[in-house]
Order: sequence, then C-alpha cells, then structure tokens
Amino acid sequence: MEQKSQNNALIAEKLREAATLLAQQQANPFRVIAYNNAAKSIEEYPDDISKVARQGLEALDKLPHIGKSVATAIIELTTSGRWAQLERLRGTTTPELLFQNIPGIGPSFAKQIHEHLNVETLEALEAAAHDGRLDTVPGIGERRCKIIRQSLANMLARRTIHSEHRSILQPPIEMIFDVDREYRARAKAGELKFIAPKRFNPEGKAWLPILHTERDAWHFTALYSNTARAHELGKTDDWVVIFCSSDHQPEDQCTVITETKGRLKGERVIRGWRGNDPRVSLQ
Repeated sequence: MEQKSQNNALIAEKLREAATLLAQQQANPFRVIAYNNAAKSIEEYPDDISKVARQGLEALDKLPHIGKSVATAIIELTTSGRWAQLERLRGTTTPELLFQNIPGIGPSFAKQIHEHLNVETLEALEAAAHDGRLDTVPGIGERRCKIIRQSLANMLARRTIHSEHRSILQPPIEMIFDVDREYRARAKAGELKFIAPKRFNPEGKAWLPILHTERDAWHFTALYSNTARAHELGKTDDWVVIFCSSDHQPEDQCTVITETKGRLKGERVIRGWRGNDPRVSLQ
C-alpha cells in the first residue's frame, strides 16, 4: 500500500506540475483541467498505477480521465523515471540523457541520434525506429537498430506503432503549417511566454518562446529548435519544432524549416513527418 501511495502520488505531482506550467504558458484551460483531473484520478486509484502501466496504453486509457496522451506520460515515468514533455515545459529537456536509458545507446550515439533525427522523446524515437529513419543514422548497423527497437518496445509497454495507423492519426499538414505560421508571427510580435532552456544557455536566460495552441481535437506545442545543429547553422529563429497529440493519440513531433535548396527553396517544409506532399519528408 505504501509503494502504491508513493508511485501514484509522484505521478500525480508531475501531472499537476505540468498543469501549472501549461497555465503559466497560456495553454488551453481545458487542457490544464484535464491534467489536474488525471492527477486526482491517479491519486484515488486503489492500486499501484505502475501495474496498469505495464499492461500498456489501452489498459491505462480505460481509467477515468486518462487519455492516451496522459497514458503515454505514465508509461514514460514508470519505465524511465522521466517525462520529456514536462522537462520541455520546464525548459530542462535533454534528449541525449533520455536516450541513454535505452540499451545500446551511449552518450556519443545518443547525441548523434538526436542531431541526425531531431527527435526529443521516446515516442518520436520509436516512430523513427519503425518508419525507417533510425536506419539512416550513420553507423547504426542492423544489429544495434534491432536492439533499440526491441528496447523501446519493452519500455513503451510493447506498443508497436505501425506506419499505416500513424498516418491516419496524424493531423493534416496544412494544420502543421498553420501552427508554424501562428508561432513565428506571435514570437516576432513578442506575444508568447518565454522559457529558459537548459541547453546552450549558461546564463539561464528565458529567451525561448513557447506556444500551446489547439486545432480541432489536436493539442500543439511549438518552440524554436534549440539543437546543436540549429545553433551551428544559425537557424534558432527559423527551425520550429512542433509537438502534437490528442486525447486519443500519443505525442508526435516534426520540424518545420525554410528550405535552402532545390525547387522548394525559400518555402516552409516539414521534416520528420510522413506524407506524399513534396513539402513533407521523413528526413
């Protein structure tokens, strides 16, 4: 009973912290309420929530006030002790450290994966492992790729993401571009809240604008890219990382950039997303 109380209380505390940060960052009030309701539901659950988490997303999704987005957070917390979304809201997210929890990934390779794929979460890395992007990381090798896929399947309750299923559940690309336009316009106008990212920010300055916005049933969070590559190329005011989720779809991400070559030069294009549109690419 004591272990149940500790585990449930810890997860509820993280959800409430996320709700507080979302409120401070001007997210949809209904989303804030949803996180608080989920926290209350977990506190009142009569058994250790980690036992349900081991059964996977569908088992968690059946509990009151626990949609797939919160269920994904619970699985991440119970398997790795971290929640990338909360760390992103805090400005302390470090994907390299998160990826090092996966067998077969050390510090240098975690950095290489992050810089090559520009993914920030275990969910996004799992998607890359199943749609072929992980295979493109230099030096990955078939054996290591297989180990990573299996490890991610175990860490995420053996939930295999099939590309056909994911493409149906993704928001329309025009919706992604609309979020990109809103973010850049409001960031330029100084209308957004700022967070202080941990990476590349020794002074701890709150410089990174963050947007939480809704489109239909989709929740979006947008930030300028704070990756080493973005800093190296001077693209920290151009590359926009967009995270999306819904009550029925775990979080996914992509990056919108201004193309610098080819027939789409000068246009905004999406990287890290499936689709047949020429403005969309897995790379």
